[in-house]
Amino acid sequence: MSNTAPRVHELNLYRQYFDLVASGEKTIEVRVRYPHLADLASGDTIRFRIKGTDETCEVKVRRVTEYRDFEALLDGEGPSNVDPTATRDEQLVRIRAIYPPEKEALGALALRIGLLS
Repeated sequence: MSNTAPRVHELNLYRQYFDLVASGEKTIEVRVRYPHLADLASGDTIRFRIKGTDETCEVKVRRVTEYRDFEALLDGEGPSNVDPTATRDEQLVRIRAIYPPEKEALGALALRIGLLS
């Protein structure tokens, strides 16, 4: 267990995913294992923002799980938790459109999130 205090991270999110997070329907956020996310931990807060707007939504990080790639992530977390509006195959195409192969090679993070009460 870490001795660091929970932090607030600011991350951009596309509108379609922002709306699913804000409604509580999306409980797993997918990210690449970038160095700036290495310290993301359970208990932290993420403030999602739609880029170019003041619109935000805050969530609590419940769990951070690393996967070798997006396929393993979707299989491990369940596609309906990542995007309840799309099939597993549709999600894989969409995620890979955002993150090209060289980014996916860094590893994938599944962030279990919950709305702040």
